[in-house]
Amino acid sequence: MDIAEIMKHLPHRYPFLLVDRVLEVVPGDHIVAIKNVTMNEPQFTGHFPHHPVMPGVLIVEALAQVSGLLSFKSADITVTPDTVVYFVGIDNTRFKKPVVPGDQLRLEAKLVKHIRGIWKYACKALVDGQVVCEADLMCTVRELA
Repeated sequence: MDIAEIMKHLPHRYPFLLVDRVLEVVPGDHIVAIKNVTMNEPQFTGHFPHHPVMPGVLIVEALAQVSGLLSFKSADITVTPDTVVYFVGIDNTRFKKPVVPGDQLRLEAKLVKHIRGIWKYACKALVDGQVVCEADLMCTVRELA
C-alpha cells in the first residue's frame, strides 16, 4: 500500500501522518508498515537541537496509525471526512532504544481481539531488526455526527 492508498484510509495529514508505506496487511490478523525518519521533520527542531531523537509518543502514534489501518482494512470501512480513529488505551509500553534521523521504523501490529467496536493490538517498532518500542494499544473507529 503506497502513500496515496494510506491517505485514503487514514484521516491524518502532514505533519502528523506517520506511515510511509504498508508492506503487508492480512485483514483480521496483522499489518507491517514503515516510517522513514528524516531530519527535516518538525519535531527535531526542538527534540533535541543538539541530539535529535524521535519522541516516544510519536513512535506510539505511528503504531496507532498502523493499527487504525488494520482496523479499517479488517472491517472493510470506507473512510470519509467524518471518520476518526480514537486511541482508547495504551498498556505495557516500553522504549528500548532511541530512534534518530536516518532510521527506518518497521511498524508491526497484530490483532489480539475485536469486541463491540474496540480493537486491541500487540504492537512493536523495530530499527534494523532490533525492537525499539513495544506497546499494547486499543482503538475505536467512530463517525462524527
